Amino acid sequence: MLPNLIDQYCEKHTTSPSPLLAELLRETHLKTLAPQMASGHLQGTFLRFISRMIQPSSVLEIGSFTGYATLCLLEGLAPKGMIHTIEVNEELAYLIRKYINLAGAATQVKLHIGDAKKIIPTIEDTYDLVFIDAGKMHYPQYYDLVIDRVNPGGYILADNVLWDGKVVRMEKDRDSEILDHFNKKIHQDPRVENVLLPIRDGLMLARKLE
Repeated sequence: MLPNLIDQYCEKHTTSPSPLLAELLRETHLKTLAPQMASGHLQGTFLRFISRMIQPSSVLEIGSFTGYATLCLLEGLAPKGMIHTIEVNEELAYLIRKYINLAGAATQVKLHIGDAKKIIPTIEDTYDLVFIDAGKMHYPQYYDLVIDRVNPGGYILADNVLWDGKVVRMEKDRDSEILDHFNKKIHQDPRVENVLLPIRDGLMLARKLE
């Protein structure tokens, strides 16, 4: 069976997104040039499940885009928890804030606009869950910035780590080289245990050891 048919089959047999998520995805397709950057149905549901299992009190999201993953992570957030989400594109801020407000989460989601590498050190918090889905060239730097601030037993998720399968090619482009290095970096880090999942474009899940 072809991969895209497998994806379609998986989505067909996965719980449907909420009406709010469906509306956000529709507006993302209408108002952005690269709507495929949104986590979408299958991956979004997986993120929601992870968040509900962990029930994090503190979440850091690096790369908001239009906020689809943000709303998915929000569903498992502890009652007094907080999500810090960082987006470099200021033009998307209105859309992110719109759906944060529609979700009734204005007090639980803090949006930061700008360069994540500069913003992360200014946020005084530790994290139960970190989701990395921003500029792929900077994944190793993002990891280095957050790993010591992840609570013992906490998790790091990183998206797009298979880069359309290019990470396994003998001749790699610059992005796939960096992502291959990133995957090896996590796999060889004694501070974490990890599993690389072939969901969509690849999800790296790492758990910080006690």
